[in-house]
Amino acid sequence: MTSAPAESADRPRSPGREAAVRAALVPVGACAAALLLLCAYTATGAAGDPPAAVRVGIGRIFHPAGSGGATAYFPIRNTGGAEDVLESVSSLDLGVTVLTRTGGDGVRRTGPVTVPAGDGLRTGPSTVAVQVLDPPPLELGKEIRFDLWFRASGRIRATAVAVRPE
Repeated sequence: MTSAPAESADRPRSPGREAAVRAALVPVGACAAALLLLCAYTATGAAGDPPAAVRVGIGRIFHPAGSGGATAYFPIRNTGGAEDVLESVSSLDLGVTVLTRTGGDGVRRTGPVTVPAGDGLRTGPSTVAVQVLDPPPLELGKEIRFDLWFRASGRIRATAVAVRPE
């Protein structure tokens, strides 16, 4: 019975093949490490533009004598790298509130309002305001709590001080 010659244990391996495998491991390992770091960076939310950073200052609320409504104005600033949208405003202290805009055709309800990145939103008698429908009488100097609801920033609590109408 004849048997096939066995592979010789002392047969030399090809040095070219081992060197090629070792040479390929370095870039493959570097790519794998870079991919893991990019995945971790993205998962933290740090990738891309910085998010919106909305701040709301102390507002003013006016309740003109003989008027059925009150109007509140807030300084709103977005120092972040992305725009945000003011969707609504609420007040447990006062009841029903709506966003309004004053224009050539008078005061009308408005939809969500964009707060640009690196800029602010002007609220005032000739622009966007928070209209409070049928508020209770307001004492001058009293602080009223409001919640401003933003698309990206969520709820931001703010106060407005009751002042005399200008």
